Amino acid sequence: MTSNQYDAIIIGGGHNGLVAGAYLARAGKKVVVLERRHIAGGAAVTEEIFPGYKFTEFSYVVSLLRPEIIRDLELPKHGLKILPLPSTVTPMENGDYLGAWDDHDLTRREIYRHSPKDAEAYDEYARVMARAAKAIKPIINLIPPDPSSLSVKDLMGLLKVGQFAANLSEKELYAIAKLATQSSADLLEEWFEFDPLKGTKAASGIIGTYLGPRSPGTAYVLLHHYMGEIDGAFRAWGFAKNGSGGVSGSILSAAKALGVEVRLNASVKQVIVKNGRAVGVALENGDELTSKVVMSAADPKRTFLQFVEQKHFPDEFVTALQNFRTRGSSGKVNIALSELPNFTALPFKGKGHDSALHRGAVSISPSIDYIERAYDDAKYGQISKRPYLDMIFPSMIDPDMAPPGQHVMSCFVQYAPYDLEGGWNDARRDELGEAVISTIEQYAPNIRKAIVGMQVISPKDIEAIAGITGGNIFHGELLLHQIFFLRPTPQWADFRTPLKGYYFGASGAHPGGGVMGAPGMLAAKEILKDGML
Repeated sequence: MTSNQYDAIIIGGGHNGLVAGAYLARAGKKVVVLERRHIAGGAAVTEEIFPGYKFTEFSYVVSLLRPEIIRDLELPKHGLKILPLPSTVTPMENGDYLGAWDDHDLTRREIYRHSPKDAEAYDEYARVMARAAKAIKPIINLIPPDPSSLSVKDLMGLLKVGQFAANLSEKELYAIAKLATQSSADLLEEWFEFDPLKGTKAASGIIGTYLGPRSPGTAYVLLHHYMGEIDGAFRAWGFAKNGSGGVSGSILSAAKALGVEVRLNASVKQVIVKNGRAVGVALENGDELTSKVVMSAADPKRTFLQFVEQKHFPDEFVTALQNFRTRGSSGKVNIALSELPNFTALPFKGKGHDSALHRGAVSISPSIDYIERAYDDAKYGQISKRPYLDMIFPSMIDPDMAPPGQHVMSCFVQYAPYDLEGGWNDARRDELGEAVISTIEQYAPNIRKAIVGMQVISPKDIEAIAGITGGNIFHGELLLHQIFFLRPTPQWADFRTPLKGYYFGASGAHPGGGVMGAPGMLAAKEILKDGML
């Protein structure tokens, strides 16, 4: 008979929950991870939606996963294999294209073909962004201090932040200050003139936010996406073997090997509180589990406003969580194909199995104004008529994702507002799917006849399936008032909470979203540091 007594209970079997569980078990603790779905991985899962066709339903590229987690948990030994995405191609409305390749000289020549001025600026821009990303990257592993506190712990944390700032050059300091406050449009218009180049780079600044490229703060979101590394290669994007589920699967395997118990179909109803501290959880099926500590890897609103009675938190804390911005703005359209879409900008002959375009990403981002107009629709509660799309073809990178000779296509869509006027239903999902297909059709006319099946995922579906409030892919927008010591609330950004024994280590915590694993790792280390186990 399975014991229901543990050192630590982790709510949520997404990648952060699994990482936290693995680190605690690695320290010799008895840990259980509770996942509400039939599959572990949260928003980083791979499922067979149509017979033979496998999709990374939600997240789909890998870059931000922390290298120390890969090393500490020996993830390659547990099946992690990341395949680089060698290019990003932006088809243009006039039939031409802009290509960014994994060969620097090829990319520079490609930009020169469109704008000699931009080709000259390209290297310096890349150096400035790389320096800023490398300069700010140490912040990822810092425990955010409370600047209003005089405790030794927080004063030491502030000292570390001060030392970090003191090590920055004058140029780096000014660059980071600008990036934290600028719009991605303003940033890029200082450097470049070619619209498709600006549009494609600006797109990184609006992913997962309810903002347009001309909104202040989006330059920081752009920088956030520059902090990735794969196998030590700075600023690299990749696709995991078996999709995002391959990432979660490797962490799950590592966690189990370390002794973590993982329970599926184990939905948590409530955190049990006795004498002012968390002592376990009650499940929806009536089971009760007890523990020395409870950590939530769910989003902030479920963590604090659903699992725990609000009487256990200060009023100002509850109000801050109620005001935490979690409105989703992104959708996903996953398509099973009988053949590859043939883009007129870079057409292929035959079946396209040697097409360089399809082995990388395709970005529908012809200009900053194009993306801003897509945002205009969303601002007023409408699906973007011509959305920004980021597309990859997983079956071209990992043939096991589709039947022989067939393909799968993953389309990240911005914007699909959570609070859609009139609400989401089947008809509005069809509308989103049609907006995506008609947009692709302008560049790849055969797309419609190649479709075998299509899954359309709205932010409401992300909320319902993955359990993320508001359907926000980062568990909360990466805005200036929602990062570092303000994430998720002031005074409680150090993975602890006002409820003793209750910890928080999800994407809604520092350092933010993406398949990164850092929140789970840092939360586990703080739990161990507190000596409560």
